Amino acid sequence: MRVFASLDEIAAAAGEELGTSEWVRIEQERVDQFAEATGDHQWIHVDVERAKAGPFGGTVAHGYLTLSLIPFLGSQVFSLETPGAKLNYGLNKVRFPHPVLVGQRLRSTVTMGEVVDLPAGTQATMKHVITIEGVDKPACVAESIVLLLS
Repeated sequence: MRVFASLDEIAAAAGEELGTSEWVRIEQERVDQFAEATGDHQWIHVDVERAKAGPFGGTVAHGYLTLSLIPFLGSQVFSLETPGAKLNYGLNKVRFPHPVLVGQRLRSTVTMGEVVDLPAGTQATMKHVITIEGVDKPACVAESIVLLLS
């Protein structure tokens, strides 16, 4: 895991691939819990029998469930140990190129993107490419933005 102890270290890593997380299997229980938490009970996610006859041959994870794994997967790749608060500032360019079938395994490769000094602190953008084991297209590609307060 890459540990960043200073803002200078973060700035120096701009453009670098930081690493890849471990695999995590997407189980139906996680999908069902996400459906409960969000109120999104579309049959393609939660109705195992009906989804077998659907377009993917089984239930699929919510795109936002895949996206929500970014903090967990990213924490296996890097840690921001800088002084001051760290704020989730948002996301850029979120895409879901390929569905995630229940039972598949995912992992994320993280690249440090642009690092910008702002009046409030430093803004760092991390590109996350969440891949599916054995599938050419990624499940999710997103840029997460963190604001490191000075």
